[in-house]
This record gives sequence, structure tokens and C-alpha cells, in this order.
Amino acid sequence: MHFRKANNLTGWIVGLIACTVYLLTREATGSFWDCGEFIASAMHVQIPHPPGAPLFILLGRLSILLSPLNPALGVNTLSAMGSGLAILFLFWTITHFARKMYHKPVDQLSRDEIFTIMAAGAVGALAYTFSDSFWFSAVEAEVYGMSGFFTALVFWIILKWENAADKPGADRWIVLLFFLIGLSVGVHLLSLLTIPSVVMVYYFRKYPVTWRGTALAFLVGCALTGFVQIVVIQKTVFWASDLDVFFVNKLGWPFFSGFACFYFLLSVGIFFGLRLSRWKFLTLGLWCLTFLLIGYSSYITTLERSNADPAVDMYNVDNPISLAGYLGRDQYGDFPLIYGQKFTAEGHWVTDGDQYAKGEKKYVVTGKRTHVAYDAADKMLFSRVWSTEGEYADYYAEWLGIAKLHDPQTGRDFYERAPTEWDNLNWFVTYQMGLMYGRYFGWNFIGRQNDLQCYGNPRDGNCVTGVSFIDRLLWGDQSRLPDSVRWGNKAYNPLYGLPLILGLLGFVAQYRRGRRDWIVNGVLFFFTGIAIVLYINQPGNQPRERDYAYTGSFYAFAVWIGLGVLLVQRWLKRRWLAAALCMSIPVLMAIREWDDHDRSHKTAALAMAEDYLNSCAPNAILFTFGDNDTYP
Repeated sequence: MHFRKANNLTGWIVGLIACTVYLLTREATGSFWDCGEFIASAMHVQIPHPPGAPLFILLGRLSILLSPLNPALGVNTLSAMGSGLAILFLFWTITHFARKMYHKPVDQLSRDEIFTIMAAGAVGALAYTFSDSFWFSAVEAEVYGMSGFFTALVFWIILKWENAADKPGADRWIVLLFFLIGLSVGVHLLSLLTIPSVVMVYYFRKYPVTWRGTALAFLVGCALTGFVQIVVIQKTVFWASDLDVFFVNKLGWPFFSGFACFYFLLSVGIFFGLRLSRWKFLTLGLWCLTFLLIGYSSYITTLERSNADPAVDMYNVDNPISLAGYLGRDQYGDFPLIYGQKFTAEGHWVTDGDQYAKGEKKYVVTGKRTHVAYDAADKMLFSRVWSTEGEYADYYAEWLGIAKLHDPQTGRDFYERAPTEWDNLNWFVTYQMGLMYGRYFGWNFIGRQNDLQCYGNPRDGNCVTGVSFIDRLLWGDQSRLPDSVRWGNKAYNPLYGLPLILGLLGFVAQYRRGRRDWIVNGVLFFFTGIAIVLYINQPGNQPRERDYAYTGSFYAFAVWIGLGVLLVQRWLKRRWLAAALCMSIPVLMAIREWDDHDRSHKTAALAMAEDYLNSCAPNAILFTFGDNDTYP
């Protein structure tokens, strides 16, 4: 069979399998956390919490129109189908890399080689299909399944460009890619982290490769990602909102006049830039910016719907000033990245400008913008133990072995000492990289202990292999645990480390036979995993497990799982045997994990919400606390 025909046919079969799995196991109604909020928002096109997801809400509304009697099931179906299509593009990504590892044209591939490439794509894609974290997000009304779809599509498109780079008009793929990134901002920001890999593919395809050039391309990718996230997504709206204040308060023009004028002037600038440009990169960059902004314009619906005053109107985004704060996630506060405070620091409030709100005819000053400042003596480089909030600060201290003392004279509590740089690095390695990333990585590719939330103790929610002597070394004798947290817990999913082993084999194989593609996929793995750990800088004592944040990293590792098939086939010399052995890994994952990921009969969140409401007298006012009380 011809490679392209086999690739298309097998890819659609794998994608159909993934869609079927997710449709069969999708949540029956609404789930806990943000799902109820997203379903309610989609039902009437309302405004969820910052920074919003307007495109997801619009797509959710379309899904509800197809399922009017069960809106929750409609939005759950949207996640399931988007996640299934992500698997389709993962398959084609793996086969793209696998084909290149044979270093020959497509029409010269033998039947055995084509079969092995298809097997690699199927094994890697199905391993990701049945991975713990992605499967969890795929069957509920959350943004992460659709975010995975956009990430997979964007990454696949740059590989399509790579194949067509020498053909006329090939750069249209790159313009399409940035349009999709703009659209994806209306769902989640994850696909922005594909930009460094996009730049690496462009560099390797267009330039003579050197170590210096590779490093420079990586830095350009980092800078471009920062430019899109900070300047295009946040600063343009901030500047437009400032201009709107000037037009309304100083010139007496109506609301949104300055906002519209800013984007009109930006459009004029881009137009003349395209007319006058004689530099290919400037022309391509301006077209990419144009379509990025067109995709990003889904946020206009947020302004429109907020002005209609819907029941769910988080942050009241009815004007450009509120939109700037909404996109900037102002209500969540700030956190240091490179240089910041220690958790023992005592800050002081400083003001940095007026705070505006929308009045009847003008913007009115409601107070001052403020932030907390700290003395230099209370700061450190690469500040990881930074939150001075009591709950988080106490968790830092407990984790690092810093005693909390009480002064009877003043009645105040204090810590015996400030954290050192060693404490800071200890927290980063053991908590942020270990407990909050490495453990999640292990859930997906090594095995999971149970579904009890882990705070660092050996009994709850750890990564286990199922190999008794290894688990005993890590967490103690697992056989002594009660059945309720082991065999009796549906999330007890020992995978014996087999997906990890196959992924490491693929890592080695691609390094040896496709070094440049290894760098491309490695950059994606880094930015969607370790870079997120560095950026979000999590404090301790999280209210829930955060593994959903790293599914992009697990996606990149699934590419290596697929490529591991090529090395196994090379060792065994038998294509059918190699394919069968490797395919047993996603089959094992499916068998182990089906019971705890099948939510087709799960109605706990809805039942709890009904019980809450039924407990109230007629016309009562019900006060709720937190996401899991409110959103169902």
C-alpha cells in the first residue's frame, strides 16, 4: 500500500477509536470544579472566570444546540470530539517523524517499513489516548481537551509546512498556524508554547545548521512566545483601554471609541507595513500578526455579552478597562519569576496609578492601583518560596523543616529563620519538579497508586510501578495498605513502567537517527512541561491535583513512545512481533484505567447540587463557598 494512503487510512482509524473511547466514557452530566460554570456559560453565552474562554463558550453553545435536552452532555461531547481529533494529529505527527528516520523518499519505503511506521503512530497515539491526565480532561466540560486539539493541530501544521517548504505559497501554512494560535487563546494558552518548536522547524528547514544558529533560533522562539503572550494578548488590550479612557474622559466620545480607534490605527499600520515591506520576514511576520489578531478577536464576544448583563458575568467585562484586568488575571495577584520575595518577608503597599471603572457617561476613579513591594533584603534570585499568605507560608516551612514559633509578648507567630537559597532550590526540585510534575508524569507512564490527593505523604496519590520491590523502596510495603487505597481503589493503575521504557527507547532512537527532529520534539516537551513549572511557580497545599496543566508535555513524550516501536522492530527483526509487543502497552493502559475514567454513569456533582437546592426553603438565599459548592 502507498505510504500516504496507509497514513491517512490508519490515522483516521486511530482517531475514530479515540473519539469512540471518549464518547463512551464521557461524563453523564456536569462534573466538579469549573465544568458546571463552563456548561452554564455555554448555555446562554455567558462570561466564565478570568482569563475567559470565549471560543470554547461559543463552540459549547453550538454543541448544546445539538443536545438541547442535556446541555451538559453536549459540552462533554465537545471535549470528547476535540480530544479524539488531537489523537488523530498526534498519529500523523509520529508518522512524520518516523518516516524521516528512514532517511529515504516516501516512494522508496518498503512494505515492512510502512507497516512499522503505521505501528509506531498507532502505539504512540493510543498510549496518549489512554494516558491518565489526557483521558480525564477528555470526558468533561473543561477547556483542556479542546486546548489539546489546538496544540496538536498547530504542531502538525508546522510539519506540513516542512514538507512543502520549497513549494510556492508554502508560508500560508505558517499564517494559518498563527491564526489557529489566535483562535486557541479563546480556549486556553497552551498552544502558544508550540511557538519555540515552530521556530526550530523553520530554522532547520531554511538555514545551514550550526550549534550557534540552533541556540539563536531557540532564543528567538522564546522571545516570540513572550511577544505574543505579553504584547499581543495583554498589552494591546491594556493600551487600547488607556486610549479609551482618554477618548471618553478627555474628548467626550462614547465608550469603546478609543478602543476601536487603537485597533483601527494598528490595522492601518499593518496595512502600510505590508505595502511598503521589501523584507520577506517582515511581510510574513505582519501577515502572521494580522491573522493572530483575527483569531484573538473572539474576545469581542466577551465584551458584547457582558454588556447584556448575563447571570454569569465574572469580572463584569463590559468595558476595555475590565477586559484588560480580565486578560491579565488581576484578581489572582502576581508572582515572581526571576527575582522576588521570600515567604518570611513583610511587604508594604505602594500605589501605581488610578483605578478606573465604567460610570454612566465617563470612566470614574474608584481608587488607586496598588501592589505589595518588598525590601531587597527580603528577596532572592529565582524565588520559588515566595507566597507570604499564611496557609502557603506554613506549608513551605513544614516542607523545608523551618519551625514556626510563637512570641507570647506580642502574641504573634514567626518563623525561626528565613529560607536560604538552598531551601529555595530544595522546594523547586522536590515539590515543584518532583511532587507537582514528576509524580504526574509517572501517573501517565509508570503507574498510579490511587486517586487520593497527595500532599507529600507515602499513602496518597503517588506514582507506583506495580513491581513490589521497587515500590517498597520508594513508598514502603504497599501490601500493608488497606484495600480502600490500593486494590479497592479504581485509580490503582500499575503500568510497570512499560510506557516509560518504550518512550525512553524512542527518545534514544530519534536522537540517533533524527537529531533535528529530536530537538524539535524536545523543545515542545520542555516548554509544555518544565517551562510551565518555572512559569506558574506553584506554592504549596494546592486545592486539587494539577496534572491537567502538563498534558502538552505528555503529548510530546507520547511521540517518543511511538518512535520506540522502530527500535524494538530493529532489535527483533520481526515487524508483527514488534508491533504486537508494543501495542500491548496501550492495551494494558486501557484495561487498567478504563474503570476510573469511565464517567458515563457518574452524576455525583449534579446530585450534590440538587441536594443543596432541595434543602432550601422557598425564596431562600443560598450562600456557597468555592468552586465545588458553586459551580455544580
